Amino acid sequence: MTDINKKIKDIIITNDIVLFMKGTPDAPQCGFSMAVSNILKHLNVKFEGVNVLSSDELRKGIKEYTDWPTIPQLYVKGEFVGGCDIVREMFDKGELKKLFQDKSLLS
Repeated sequence: MTDINKKIKDIIITNDIVLFMKGTPDAPQCGFSMAVSNILKHLNVKFEGVNVLSSDELRKGIKEYTDWPTIPQLYVKGEFVGGCDIVREMFDKGELKKLFQDKSLLS
């Protein structure tokens, strides 16, 4: 396992909800990252935003780690959920809220 894979795995394991995104939750740097961040804020869940723009190694590493070509990427309790389209669709159908309820992540 490479150093970046270990770092990514550590981030995913130590946080219940992780959003690998461009920018930060308070200052997203792309519309897709902003959309997912806003959905998580709307659901009032605590999440860790990881700015992939802070490191080329991280930006490339997360895509390889997940075998998913785009950012943002959402992880819940160590499992990859999806990117913007999947998260938006799950939110619209009420599935995302149910996922957070099932994992006891909604306050």
